Amino acid sequence: MAAVSTKCENNGEASDEYSPKNKKTKRDQENSQGENVKEGDENVLSGFKTTNVLSDSAREKVIFVHGKLDEQNAVVILEKTPIREDTLAEIFAASTLTLDMRNDIYSTYRLQAPPHLNELKATVVLPATEKHVKKYQCQESFLVEETAEDYQAITLPFIQKQSFSVQWVYNILEKKAESERIVFEDPDPKLGFVLLPDFKWDQKQVDNLYLIAIPHQRNIKSLRDLTSEHLPLLQNIFQKGKDAILEKYKLPAGKLRAYLHYQPSYYHLHVHFTNLGYEAPGCGVERAHLLADVVQNLRSDPRYYKTRTLYFPLRADDGLLGQFKEAGKL
Repeated sequence: MAAVSTKCENNGEASDEYSPKNKKTKRDQENSQGENVKEGDENVLSGFKTTNVLSDSAREKVIFVHGKLDEQNAVVILEKTPIREDTLAEIFAASTLTLDMRNDIYSTYRLQAPPHLNELKATVVLPATEKHVKKYQCQESFLVEETAEDYQAITLPFIQKQSFSVQWVYNILEKKAESERIVFEDPDPKLGFVLLPDFKWDQKQVDNLYLIAIPHQRNIKSLRDLTSEHLPLLQNIFQKGKDAILEKYKLPAGKLRAYLHYQPSYYHLHVHFTNLGYEAPGCGVERAHLLADVVQNLRSDPRYYKTRTLYFPLRADDGLLGQFKEAGKL
């Protein structure tokens, strides 16, 4: 069974793979060996030619644009950067104001901040496949009910054939890419993981802190693969992840949200750590599973996620949704 939402959405976890770091662009080449990119002056977007806007959000101040770059399909994501408390004095003192309206005690202005305080994040996906274009396109969403049998018969065969490559994850684990971004690592091959900022976070304030923990183990695709034998791994990620965040960012465990997505946007198990006060994309109940709950459930039932019915949202153009429809499940 499934329920439809008429809300226009793009994939909330675009984060996990492609959201940007301030003043940098990231080229996603899924089967590449990876490269640590250094900041430079080259404008890689100077030749970008817009084809169409895939989606945009005035609330989140982000736009997803499809076009051509170097004669290849590309997706460019532009996002306004957050206003930081430590820049307020300079914004107030050095900006240019143009009055729009004044009425009694209220007035509104167009404010032009100094260039270095008026930045946009830019993410470049190049070359962008048809999957990427659809991923960021405005779509209806449906809530899918997946039994354990549905997972084996429908979901697992589909993701084995259709899911994005996770070579970029292996590049991180093997230090072939983004090694300078790793903030903590436990190198143990069974219990260890790397912790690094998600590209949605510009790392300039903890209000929207967002980090990803990626285990070194490569045989765990998602929540569905977890059993009680993985409890030591999950507990290690939970405890050492919280400790590392406290040490580096001074954010205590009581202000953290640690969770897993189902369905995830890529099929290598990973844990999200976000500031509890930040409404991160994909943190809603229909997709996010708190890590503390996952641990408790596996303690109560070693095969909890192997047997239970799970619910998750899918976009209208998602091939997995088509498989559920063909199987008569919608």
